[in-house]
Amino acid sequence: MDFLLKISRVIDAINSRIGKWLAWLILVAVVISAGNAIVRKLFDTSSNSWLELQWYLFSAVFLLCAAWTFLVNEHIRIDIVNNLFSKRMRDWIDVLGHLFFLLPFTVVMTVTAWPFFLASWRINEQSSNAGGLAQWPAKFLVPAGFALLFLQGISELIKRIAVLRGKIPDSYTPHQHPLEAEIEHIVEVIEKR
Repeated sequence: MDFLLKISRVIDAINSRIGKWLAWLILVAVVISAGNAIVRKLFDTSSNSWLELQWYLFSAVFLLCAAWTFLVNEHIRIDIVNNLFSKRMRDWIDVLGHLFFLLPFTVVMTVTAWPFFLASWRINEQSSNAGGLAQWPAKFLVPAGFALLFLQGISELIKRIAVLRGKIPDSYTPHQHPLEAEIEHIVEVIEKR
């Protein structure tokens, strides 16, 4: 189990670093979007490449940061239903959900998206819009994002099993009501500014 927890820590470190770096692409997308809007209004001109770049950046953040979101437990849960169960039952639901739903889904998405990326890359597929960008980088984001999510699913599965076996403490155990925790988090963010 110790070896698996080391693998889990490596996966966590990789996805954390990727997520923290790529989250900055939101700022880049906002700046490009604002710049594109200003140029369009002031000079009555625009470029499809700038619009497509905004989409690419948002897609990169959405797909490549999903694993980081999963790592920090910020994905959507149905807390009303989830809180009806005991802690042990929730851990078992996580294990079974990761094993039978998350991991197979990420494998299917990675495997089925890869040929679309390869075909696009081989022909250097370009946007059908005038002045648009190459399509293959955007198509690469799908298998890459789901591969990272698969790895994080493995990491989370290892950690849930370790929690069930009493090998590690549960880092997701809420010590307060979820609404209180969210308000506290917002206050911390505001105070840091």
